[in-house]
Amino acid sequence: MGSNRVIIPIVVAAFAAILLMLIVRGLMGHHGHPQVAAAAAQRPMTQVLVAHRDLPTGTRLASGDVAWQPWPADSLNPAFITDGRSAQPVQTGAVAAVTRTAENAVASSAPMDAVYGAIVRVPMLANEPIVQTKLVRSGQGGYMAVMLQPGMRAVAIPIGVSTAAGGFILPGDRVDVVQARQNQGAGAGPGYTAETLLRNVEVLAIDQASQPAKGAQAMVGATATLEVPADDAEVLARAKAQGEVVLALRSYADAGGPMGSGGNGRQATGEVHIYRGGIVTDAMVTP
Repeated sequence: MGSNRVIIPIVVAAFAAILLMLIVRGLMGHHGHPQVAAAAAQRPMTQVLVAHRDLPTGTRLASGDVAWQPWPADSLNPAFITDGRSAQPVQTGAVAAVTRTAENAVASSAPMDAVYGAIVRVPMLANEPIVQTKLVRSGQGGYMAVMLQPGMRAVAIPIGVSTAAGGFILPGDRVDVVQARQNQGAGAGPGYTAETLLRNVEVLAIDQASQPAKGAQAMVGATATLEVPADDAEVLARAKAQGEVVLALRSYADAGGPMGSGGNGRQATGEVHIYRGGIVTDAMVTP
């Protein structure tokens, strides 16, 4: 009996403690959480332009690369690009000042369209806010270096209307680089030899224009900048020292062909049979 008198008060006290804990939790659930949710619902939000996917260096921004995302106005950075509308609900004080600063930084009525065509200079992750310091546009410093693919070089060569397909070569087109030289050396016959030096290389710019004007069908310039593999930069350097080169415009249907050093452009005119060790092989010959 004595032990029961000790155990019963302990059990009652334990049940009372559990009941008190449940009551306190219930009160917090009914009063605390709704207040937190209401506070979150009243937090002013604005729309910030973010990367819609991972954007590596060299990506030219287009539709689908960026998107609008709600962003708390009180953590808005003035460098972020917003849709230009005030955060809702309207706030005063420091939050409103930050929001107005970001809106004033948006010079275009369509800020999403304004970033299309820019090239990513610094890699960005999905949902990361777009900032101007990570982009580069035509005419800005470093633009050409960002456009180049890894392992490629930009080489400029002199051109004219007669050596650039009548001026119909535009930035972004693919061309072959051809050169004609007079035969020289002992035993060389009279006349000239034509050779395709490089095949299927991209034209990065005509003069300082990396993009043709809207609706332009031709561009007449004095210099074409080509994107070539690093080893082939020496091929163009030698060709420039030897004389005039010609850019042969490729069809869009041939743009997916192999790229690199070309070969002798002379056409085979005959076939000879070679007998060696009882084996016959055929070979084409050129004049």
